Amino acid sequence: MHSPADAYLDIETTGLFPYYDEITVIGIYLVRERESRLVQLVGEEVSRTRLLRALLGVKTIYTYNGRRFDFPFIKVCLDVALEEVFHHHDLMFDCWQRNLYGGFKAVEQQLGIPRQLQGIGGVEAVMLWWRYKIDHDQKALDLLLEYNKEDVMNLKVLREKLFPR
Repeated sequence: MHSPADAYLDIETTGLFPYYDEITVIGIYLVRERESRLVQLVGEEVSRTRLLRALLGVKTIYTYNGRRFDFPFIKVCLDVALEEVFHHHDLMFDCWQRNLYGGFKAVEQQLGIPRQLQGIGGVEAVMLWWRYKIDHDQKALDLLLEYNKEDVMNLKVLREKLFPR
């Protein structure tokens, strides 16, 4: 019998409003004991069924600002109330308790968590998606996916910094 997995989840979207915008990427970094794997649902792959399948065996989902952004977006766009199915731990609130404020990138800087991709944030992620969709720019999609991968993997690093074993 497998022990339950932890999932580090982050979404990319076309904007800030789930009733008008859409989810472009769902990144999930699954960690179980010494095993880990990255799942990225992109574009047409973003669906309720694929998301729930990717989260099979997960006990806790970790996010940064997921309670206010990722989970509501997923609820509106995919009709999945993740907090009703999984334990959710939003690391942003742990950061606030330690006087670490700002977005995820600001907190990473304050804690010395390195990032390969510099100068990319939410606005750039939206622009990368449209460059991919409109101009069929594969490099833009690759960069967006690398950005999302770094987000979910750094969520695990953030958790380890906040809660050393």
